[in-house]
Amino acid sequence: MITAHPQATLPRPNPFHLDDEDAYRYWRDRKLQDYPRDLGDLVVELDDPRRLKPQEFDALLARCRKTNMALYASRTGTDPDPEIPLSLARHFRLTGMDRNWLADDTGLTSLTVREDGVRRHYIPYTNRAIQWHTDGYYNPADRQIQALLLHVVQRAAQGGENALLDHEIAYLLLREQNPDYIRALMAPDVLTIPARIEDGRIARPEETGPVFRITPQGNLHMRYTIRVNNVIWKEDSLTREALDALQAILHGDSPWIFRGRLEPGMGLVSNNVLHDRAAFNDDEQHQRHYYRGRYAVRLAGTGLGEY
Repeated sequence: MITAHPQATLPRPNPFHLDDEDAYRYWRDRKLQDYPRDLGDLVVELDDPRRLKPQEFDALLARCRKTNMALYASRTGTDPDPEIPLSLARHFRLTGMDRNWLADDTGLTSLTVREDGVRRHYIPYTNRAIQWHTDGYYNPADRQIQALLLHVVQRAAQGGENALLDHEIAYLLLREQNPDYIRALMAPDVLTIPARIEDGRIARPEETGPVFRITPQGNLHMRYTIRVNNVIWKEDSLTREALDALQAILHGDSPWIFRGRLEPGMGLVSNNVLHDRAAFNDDEQHQRHYYRGRYAVRLAGTGLGEY
């Protein structure tokens, strides 16, 4: 088990540079100190996100600063008003909404099972499991997803649980095993998503880039998918070792992974942390419906040097 040493001091500002060991050690120790170990520690009770109280926002912000995510449980229940997640986005000053081609008119995406139309061909619109990933891993470098919001209108009758892992914790665990794993996963050609071809035309071009990168603001961003089809990994032994180490964390019984099923009125506010989704079944009373919002900026107030 990695232990924290809170007496350390910060000599330099960026812990994610591999040549800045002192800054990394200081950041690591602060990160691990009092880190939540239970899903309930992430939950903030809200009356109504559309009328968020200052103390409610402060509680959400504190959790996002620590873990890059917070869960909320509101009294809105099955109210399908898209203003519920959109209001939270405004509180966190989220801009650059990723209005993907299957999104609603609001820019949010309604994740429900679709039996017909083009959406039925894409796994988020089925009841199948979705393996570990960060959102937008197929986006170009200038449109990477840095913040992800989910809001539950209705849960499934059975299944549909989510697992969550702070991407900074994933970085930390890998760096503690072997800093060269981080070096391999920061390579600009380590992960390639092939082009999407529809009707003989390129609907989305091929995208190649790193798994971990440091943003211009100095924050850590992660781009990852555990999928085995339509993904190309760099062919070298160190990359394979690094990916095996990451998958061992994700598939193991890690105390850093939070698991649970969200109920109507609940939601996730995050800096696009790693997550998955279990398979599920609907019935007449419970047809799983999530709103998803993706943004090109982090949650305001959660970056390095912002608190």
